[in-house]
Amino acid sequence: MSDSQRRILDLLAEKKISVDEAQRLLSLTGPDKDTGTGGPDDTPAPGGKPRYFRVLVQPEAGSGKESVNVRIPMALIHAGIKFSALIPAHVSEEVNEALREKGIDFDVRNLKPEDFEELVAALTDLEVDIKGGREKVHIYVE
Repeated sequence: MSDSQRRILDLLAEKKISVDEAQRLLSLTGPDKDTGTGGPDDTPAPGGKPRYFRVLVQPEAGSGKESVNVRIPMALIHAGIKFSALIPAHVSEEVNEALREKGIDFDVRNLKPEDFEELVAALTDLEVDIKGGREKVHIYVE
């Protein structure tokens, strides 16, 4: 049983989530290695490389808010990074300015595939959990 599955069962035992919520969350964690459950899409990627980038936003139980579950294929992210090299300089500057207006100091011209590979390698050994306000954000690769 994975740590994620154990945490979900602990939340259920503490009555912080309902049985239905626990079932839904357990289905998102993938198959239990002991039971072999799960669909064909749950098999690990060849060579152990992650196939998806996941972001889960789980509201506090009883808040009335809906969960957000984003599953992005890694191939799509790789293609987007390669595509960013084709953005003309004047457009890149407009994008950078728009990001700065939102408080994000980032230069899209500095986006490199090797930087992304480094992030993915780090996320294969690490899961990022953020608990703030009434939501929990969980970021990882699978």
